[in-house]
Amino acid sequence: MQIAFRGLPLAAGLLLALSPGAAVAETDFTRLSPAERAIFHQQIREALLGLPELLQDAPAPSAPPVTSVYQDAIDQDLARLSERDQALFGPDLPGFGPPGAALRIALFTAPDCPDCNRAEEDLRALAQTHDLRVTLLDITRNAALAETLEIDMAPSYVLPDMMLRGHIPPIVLERYLKR
Repeated sequence: MQIAFRGLPLAAGLLLALSPGAAVAETDFTRLSPAERAIFHQQIREALLGLPELLQDAPAPSAPPVTSVYQDAIDQDLARLSERDQALFGPDLPGFGPPGAALRIALFTAPDCPDCNRAEEDLRALAQTHDLRVTLLDITRNAALAETLEIDMAPSYVLPDMMLRGHIPPIVLERYLKR
């Protein structure tokens, strides 16, 4: 293989090191000027593109398994949500939106709660543009359900696979609905 090095000996040393049986040149990469770095980068790129066999047998990178220290808590929350599906999203519960909607949210509210009023208004607007059913649950009248789900503040949003505390801006809610 013939490679032109444009007068940069350290690139030559690295490229020679890539060739079987070649002598290895010692270099100090920290002393390169910006122009030398650009030349070095281009030469390394050309050399690697010229030696595709270096990468042919490389195993495909695999993502490490995702583990969470919270996985047990997540699994327990999801089980509680699943077990209480009808208490949260039943079609006969008070709320708005089509009963058979693809997207479902239960909103826990409290009396005299300005953030709860804003949350309901935001959800009403989203229900106009999304296939969304919202169940309205008063946190005091549904205290046992709230306690079981460990909901301790209003407003709180409950989706089939997650719970969110506090008022959530509509743009963020929309992203949760689209995932």
